[in-house]
Amino acid sequence: MSQPDDSPIARELANLSARRRALENTQATFSGATRIMTISNQKGGVGKTTTTVNIAAALASLGGQVLVIDLDPQGNASTALGIPHAAETPSVYDVLIEDVPLADVIQPSPENERLLCAPSTIHLAGAEIELVTQVAREQRLKTALGEYLEQRDEPLDFVLIDCPPSLGLLTINAFTAATEVFLPIQCEYYALEGLSQLLGNVQLIQKHLNPRLQLTTILLTMFDARTRLSQQVADEVRGHFSGEVLETVIPRSVRVSEAPSFGKTVISYDGNSAGAIAYREAALEIVRRGVAGAEEGRA
Repeated sequence: MSQPDDSPIARELANLSARRRALENTQATFSGATRIMTISNQKGGVGKTTTTVNIAAALASLGGQVLVIDLDPQGNASTALGIPHAAETPSVYDVLIEDVPLADVIQPSPENERLLCAPSTIHLAGAEIELVTQVAREQRLKTALGEYLEQRDEPLDFVLIDCPPSLGLLTINAFTAATEVFLPIQCEYYALEGLSQLLGNVQLIQKHLNPRLQLTTILLTMFDARTRLSQQVADEVRGHFSGEVLETVIPRSVRVSEAPSFGKTVISYDGNSAGAIAYREAALEIVRRGVAGAEEGRA
């Protein structure tokens, strides 16, 4: 009689299978309000765009109506969602600089009919300079998004704004338009570097432009369970931000890294992979926190 396989790989596969079944048997209930989250971290390479598109796709897979606004001139979020964003494509640049309605640039993602994207193009690289002379330059995105949400027949559940890794006028527009800051932090050395500056800028936005803005969500990314460093960083972040850090952590994953090269998120590229399951769990946690917060607000 063969003995059951109790190797680390077998245990990991069994754990993934159990988590996948749990997700399949879970129903998500959305709060009914539109949550506008800007995904920001001025430190590059933390998985910011990867987190934006995979959380968006996971939310849509749970039944949410989701809009991604790609504010990064590199356009990586647009690429990952399968959205054309050649130079001549109507984009967020036209919204910010030419007053084009946001509805005119939004495209549906082939990933999911409930997932929409306002793409970036290379023209957005010059928007920082051009915005300087615009009237209400910090409020351009907020105004356009507000008009779009008012004109929709049915409300969106989430708007996720992917920012460039800087603190210029594009990021300020995102902070001013949003009500929540969503911060991905990688579980590596220097993870908290620059975080105090980012939080200081959030406080300035709160004081002068958007008093409703709050840091509500922190997601630990690139977690490697084999290293003590990842666990130490996770413990340090949870110690500083116990109420904001999601329980879910995103592991290092080859599948997550591969997916954008196919114009997909990991949710559609390999929905049974560890990375996809983790992002779906994180999305569910975000939804549940929002519902709990809405219920507390009504109590």
